Amino acid sequence: MAENTNPNPNLNPTEEVVAITVTDENTKPKEVEEIKTTDKVTQVRNYVGLLSMLTFILSLLILASVIWLLYMKDYDCEKLLRLPNLQIRLGIFMIFVFLISNIVVFFRSRFPIPGFFIVMVPLIVIFTMGLALAGMDKMESSRIMATPAWFKEKVRHHDHWRNIKSCIYNNGFCEDLASRSMNLKAYEFSLKKLSSVESGCCNPPKICEMEYVNATFWRKGEEMSEKSEVQIGDCETWNNNRSILCYDCETCKQGFVGIMEKKWRNLGIFLIVMSLFLIISHLSLFIAVMWEHYN
Repeated sequence: MAENTNPNPNLNPTEEVVAITVTDENTKPKEVEEIKTTDKVTQVRNYVGLLSMLTFILSLLILASVIWLLYMKDYDCEKLLRLPNLQIRLGIFMIFVFLISNIVVFFRSRFPIPGFFIVMVPLIVIFTMGLALAGMDKMESSRIMATPAWFKEKVRHHDHWRNIKSCIYNNGFCEDLASRSMNLKAYEFSLKKLSSVESGCCNPPKICEMEYVNATFWRKGEEMSEKSEVQIGDCETWNNNRSILCYDCETCKQGFVGIMEKKWRNLGIFLIVMSLFLIISHLSLFIAVMWEHYN
């Protein structure tokens, strides 16, 4: 007598085959969905890894800014404004931001939300500071050191300017210009490239139209003396005495401010670009980590 191998006596063999086929068809979409989900998670993890590496590489720009700050050449009279101390404080702050940035990258999976906000605060501070130093911030205050408004306020103050012009005189900017231009004729001297301090403090303004004798001696014409009475300040302020020259001229103050602004504006632009790259990188990393968590 043959044994009945049918597991379900109520089903004939044909019905059993159909049931197994239907069951297999129901299980296949689940397996495919699981495979697709696994592939997505793998892709997200790859993106997170790449963004982490990119963020670390971009954070090296912070160290570059620290090196720039510590080795940025000090202008001869810059110490009077205590700007070298500002460079050191900024350098220490940048090292702190570098450490925070990389700690957040390292613990990105454990503390994604707190880490994102912790790193964003100093990066936004750096971005704002860069705008102020570059003179792009419309809310810029003369109380913020090394900004264009701050420099202009300093030279406008009589006591500050007296110390600065004494420093310029003692460092011999005009004496050096005179010795380097001793044998130059008027045409040759007009082609000579001068710094903003040499042009503003050692020479009379071009608008005064004085006659060149040498680099620090200019002759006023009779017509010019009448014209200078109408113009404000600088043409009358000029004196051929080498201890006076145009040290009290507005062009001299503008020349000093121009050198300071150029130096700190370059730093401000660098801080803006660096902070923008890092903000975008950390934001992208945060989105990728949250996507990985939800998947």
